[in-house]
Amino acid sequence: MNTEKSQLLRWVLVETSHPGNVGSAARALKTMGFGDLRLIKPKIQNVARESEAIALASGAVDVLESSQESDSLSLAVQGCSLVLGLTSRDREFGPPAIDWVSARALAQEAVAKHEKVALVFGPERTGLDNDHLSLCTHRVWLDANPAYPSLNLAQALMVCAYTLREGLSETGKPEMMVNREELAQLADPAAIAAMLEHWREGLQAIGYLDPNHPKKLMPRLQALFARSRLHKEEIDLLRGIAKQMLLRK
Repeated sequence: MNTEKSQLLRWVLVETSHPGNVGSAARALKTMGFGDLRLIKPKIQNVARESEAIALASGAVDVLESSQESDSLSLAVQGCSLVLGLTSRDREFGPPAIDWVSARALAQEAVAKHEKVALVFGPERTGLDNDHLSLCTHRVWLDANPAYPSLNLAQALMVCAYTLREGLSETGKPEMMVNREELAQLADPAAIAAMLEHWREGLQAIGYLDPNHPKKLMPRLQALFARSRLHKEEIDLLRGIAKQMLLRK
């Protein structure tokens, strides 16, 4: 796997509790040839500098030192056409759910088109919540023992990193998977979230959405748009509609 491909993969850990898991994640990434590690609201600030993280990173301290820590998942996934949220929990709403084999194929396809991909892992105890998943294009599960599907954070990350490395190293296959008729760029989840907020304001302006009794309108719209895999020009179209709704206020 070449460096150019690995740089298109972004690994995002959300609200991680244990410094050791951050260090182990850095070690797993470096072992598999990846290095873009993002840390979102870790329970301990500057977690990459914690002694436990450094110890468990072993020879991957450079990945720790280059990791980016911030409070915004939205910014972390900005610019990524494919955002895979790793979680085993079923949800009523949210992005489409697919298994890891299908998700890996999508990641290979995106990389073949030189598009950025983010893999998002949630807090150790609770996993990704609905707000986190609202910024993902897909909800992904790893095929594990149904009687005991629990995986340590670093273990889950290693499984994904290993199989992605394996897939991206297979010459020719990613390019064969590309749909050549699908040339338009996909909108990233941050742009979709901003558009949905614009629609929420517009629907309130025309009286279709009651902010005091919103029911499940916005989650349903979010799920609909997540399934649609919107393109950038479609985001502009939808925001134009929202603008007209606000003008009618």
